[in-house]
Amino acid sequence: MIETLLGSLFGGIFRIVPEVLKLWDAKNERAHELAMLDKEMEFAKVRGEIAMREQETSMMNNELVAMAEALKEQSATAQAGGKWIAAFSALIRPGVTTWFVVLYSLVKIATMLVALQGGADWKDVLINSWTKDDMAMLMMILTFWFTGRAFMHINNGKG
Repeated sequence: MIETLLGSLFGGIFRIVPEVLKLWDAKNERAHELAMLDKEMEFAKVRGEIAMREQETSMMNNELVAMAEALKEQSATAQAGGKWIAAFSALIRPGVTTWFVVLYSLVKIATMLVALQGGADWKDVLINSWTKDDMAMLMMILTFWFTGRAFMHINNGKG
């Protein structure tokens, strides 16, 4: 009789165990699929970012090529216009930069004079007259001119 009872018990257990294993396997399989979908989404996101950066780089390259072509065309037009036109054309950008720097300096000096006439201490006026915006402006001008010189040397085979 005990054998019958044990046989029934083991028969039930052996029948239930595969079903439990199937459920456990299905749960693990769903978790694995979910993890794989997450990885695919991350990969698609990275691929999209790479494609955007490639497009941005291509656009920047096209802009630089267009600017270079425009400068070549401007130079050719100025040269065709004669020596005086070419000289005038070559002085436009440095002239505008110099004009801007002079005006900017005059505004800063006028501002400092107004502060000094208002009774402010000269040290405070001098320290407070130079702001991060002034530094940004200086860096922009210096970078423009010195980077332009570097590109000019590279394009002429000097650097």
